[in-house]
Amino acid sequence: MNIYDIIRRPVITEKSMNAMAERKYTFVVDIRADKSQIKEAVEKIFGVKVQTVATMRMIGKAKRVGVNVGKRPNWKKAIVTITPDSKAIELFQA
Repeated sequence: MNIYDIIRRPVITEKSMNAMAERKYTFVVDIRADKSQIKEAVEKIFGVKVQTVATMRMIGKAKRVGVNVGKRPNWKKAIVTITPDSKAIELFQA
């Protein structure tokens, strides 16, 4: 698996933006990736030193449109904490 396949996209919510002040960054990752693969991918892509990685499996919600019932896909979220001496990850370039 390629490192760019592991990290899908950042999670942009109010809670995740507030966590960036504590040097915690949230990403949607491949559901098959483990913590060591996520750590290696973040270090290589962003050039930072990762302190900890917390992962959680998010279960897809059941949705319905009229009589049709469906389900959103399951996905995996990773909260990556970088070391205090690392540079900040710039998700938005101004």
